[in-house]
Amino acid sequence: MIIEGRTAQLLQWEYHSNKFYSDPFNDIELDILLTSPEGKIWKIPTFWVEEQRWAVRFIPKEIGTYKVQTHCSDTKNSSLHDLHDTLSIIQGDLSSINNLNISSNHKYLKKNQKSPFFWLADTWWMALSKRLSYPDDFKSLVSRRKAQGFNVIMLVAGLFPDMESFDERGSNEKGFPWEAEYTRINPAYFDKADERISYLVESGLIPCILGSWGYYLQALGEKKMKQHWRYIIARWGAYNVVWTIAGEATMPYYLSKQRTKDMYALHEGWTHVARYIKQIEPFGNLITIHPTEIGREQIQEPSLLDFNLIQAGHHGYESVSNCIRLIRQERDKKPLMPLIVGEVNYEGIQKDIHASVVRLTFWSAILSGAKGFSYGANGIWQVNTKRNPFGASPHGTTWGNTPWEEAYLYQGATQIGYAKKLLEEYEWWLLEPQEEWLLPQGKLLDANKPSIAGIPGKLCIIYFYRASYYWWNRPKYTLSQLENSVTYEALFWDPRTNQKYPISSRIKANINGHWSIPKLPSKEDWVLILQPL
Repeated sequence: MIIEGRTAQLLQWEYHSNKFYSDPFNDIELDILLTSPEGKIWKIPTFWVEEQRWAVRFIPKEIGTYKVQTHCSDTKNSSLHDLHDTLSIIQGDLSSINNLNISSNHKYLKKNQKSPFFWLADTWWMALSKRLSYPDDFKSLVSRRKAQGFNVIMLVAGLFPDMESFDERGSNEKGFPWEAEYTRINPAYFDKADERISYLVESGLIPCILGSWGYYLQALGEKKMKQHWRYIIARWGAYNVVWTIAGEATMPYYLSKQRTKDMYALHEGWTHVARYIKQIEPFGNLITIHPTEIGREQIQEPSLLDFNLIQAGHHGYESVSNCIRLIRQERDKKPLMPLIVGEVNYEGIQKDIHASVVRLTFWSAILSGAKGFSYGANGIWQVNTKRNPFGASPHGTTWGNTPWEEAYLYQGATQIGYAKKLLEEYEWWLLEPQEEWLLPQGKLLDANKPSIAGIPGKLCIIYFYRASYYWWNRPKYTLSQLENSVTYEALFWDPRTNQKYPISSRIKANINGHWSIPKLPSKEDWVLILQPL
């Protein structure tokens, strides 16, 4: 067999067993050893298609002839084991390859080993369920988020949160990802999920795929969970994706009566699964974990992760303070890795979490040292619909019935899209917190105090949630440590409208290197940007 294709094109080919297996998914494993024209070797898992058929997916990134060799766990099966083929790649466009990787200083994400990548994710935990129809609903949501500047979509591979196993709300058009009692995978479910995943990739959005919610590990057991992950990697690993080992990995099931025991078991079990994922993942996709609070603490070996997600809660101003605390605590820990906000203050999830709180949370996080932000809207993550709200979680409460068709219009998403666009005008990846530049500094974890970050000698960015002047016309804040021999330009940026308002291009500090920050254009939140001419 000679397989032909192009670079940056998803290729899929199949193998058929002449030997009959009564339970093919569980009876064997089939891998492909693929050697590139330059000698690089991949060991790629296949996925079970149906009956006695397995498929492999690969996106070539070199032109030339690849060698293909099969390896079957049943070495006596001559129709699957030790087959030799070639893969001929004749031409293609490498510019469409957008793999993520880690910067050399381990502080931020990069795209294709070149461009810094500002992670702006939206949270669609249950988007692979039939409640978000494909193509109409799914494509509408993709279109809006793409236009707003989002570049990552976080979703779960069928084993969803806030429900028991095989809850009908978790099914798609072809059922559940596993057959009853987790006997074997359901390929038809993943055929439908493929439509959504491939459309995200085609649209330039990176799927951040959570294998399951954490508590499913105890329902499946480690062996089945490893099978689940092997299947996901075989299906979608050839794409530019991010793997998230589990959601709220060490959180026991909501109604557990032995929470402490379950938490320790999950901590150990997910470590074993993480090692397995690292071992079999051939494509170099980044790996992280969605936490109850701190990603690196969800497993026993943080070095298995490529970047650190944090979750700070959904309690408005309290969660802003907690987010700042976690970022300051985690940003310089060893092993050093990029720090990204994975979940906090979903818009609309509580009565006081509205667009202004989303803006406050975003800017507080980024100017405190986070290198990416994950947004969420209540109504989207669980996919409420106008006719069919998600309903109660196992603990008996409902997070809210706002339908996704309304939630995706929330202004907070648009406004943090503006913020990402603004930051990308500057060297945002070099920003570091600079609390000492602002006088007075205020309480460290106060959500209402200004957030400030900068690049010494090049850039200063301050986010004001409260007024910069006292009501009796006296300035509240002074920017310090400026060079009084340098001329600066300053502007206000409106985080609601994406409009810039120049202050002056002839700013100079006084003899002490101080400059009194002027009044904000209105009694709302504003961003101040100062840089030398």
